Amino acid sequence: MTNTMKAVVLQEQGKITVDDVERPGAPGPGEVKVGMHTVGICGSDVHYYTRGAIGDFVLREPMVLGHEGSGTVLEVGEGVTHLQPGDRVCMEPGIPNPRSRASREGMYNVDPDVRFWATPPVDGCLAEEVVHPAEYTYKLPEELSFAEGALIEPFAVGMQAATKARLKPGDIAAVVGCGTIGILTAIAALNGGASRVYISDVAAEKLALVQDIDGIVTVDASREDLGERIRRDTDGWGPQAVFEASGSAGAYKSLWDLPAPGGVLVLVGMPTQEVPLNVVKIQAKELRIESIFRYANVYQKAIDLAAGPGVDLSRLVTGTFPVAESVAVFDRGAEGRPTDTKLQITFAG
Repeated sequence: MTNTMKAVVLQEQGKITVDDVERPGAPGPGEVKVGMHTVGICGSDVHYYTRGAIGDFVLREPMVLGHEGSGTVLEVGEGVTHLQPGDRVCMEPGIPNPRSRASREGMYNVDPDVRFWATPPVDGCLAEEVVHPAEYTYKLPEELSFAEGALIEPFAVGMQAATKARLKPGDIAAVVGCGTIGILTAIAALNGGASRVYISDVAAEKLALVQDIDGIVTVDASREDLGERIRRDTDGWGPQAVFEASGSAGAYKSLWDLPAPGGVLVLVGMPTQEVPLNVVKIQAKELRIESIFRYANVYQKAIDLAAGPGVDLSRLVTGTFPVAESVAVFDRGAEGRPTDTKLQITFAG
């Protein structure tokens, strides 16, 4: 084996290469080395490619992309007992400081010291091999493929959102935005107690992906108003939980009208500009507002739920491509085709 390996590197804004980079060394105590199999392309990966920055995270030097990954354990470090070579795994991509106050209080996802894959200047997992803390590496059950394992990361976002909503059995929920995160949030809410989940988008192709799931009601926002539809179906009351998963600033114009009195708004998507906040409408209904940033303490639950009979993550995979085609895949991701939901890259073979 050579000392180099293939990796997908964002050299600068607008330039991606498939390069030979240095192979990681042996895993240290509490670490595992993983041979990557499948890596999903996230909207943040594409955003760094096209814009070179997300908020305060600015690309200043070449960075390996990717944070939605699955693979096979190649080697384990000292003290690792729950994993062994040959295990199929997926990895939680954020590594917090275990001694930080955020970690001690159970909110390690907001730890200012967290090192998150493919967030400048931290390299991601679109490489043949990675070394990762065993504590944040999870064994995949046989029911889940590598492709589904790579989808656990965005599913964890949906799980975090549903958890923050504090759903009660029988609640009606609404999701604004039918992209990957919106779909996975709807699935998590449905499995978290919601009796019915409405999901809206302007792309009929995306809505078609979930229209056959029992309990999910699709609403074509180009033809029908989401709020009016739900109020009509609930005798004017509305949904107890609303998830904003589009990241569109325009969605906020009517967002405050959606929830039922006493309901909750969970902010999942991240708008790229400031949005209006209608305090009076929020107060008049005594609405609760929750927000999420990635996830914490839900990864194993996401795996267990995905492995059950009620969830099929594979439906989200639009296509899987060899690593040699990575540049073309990112260019396609930047197009934002309505028929594309999740594009993945594989090192298999």
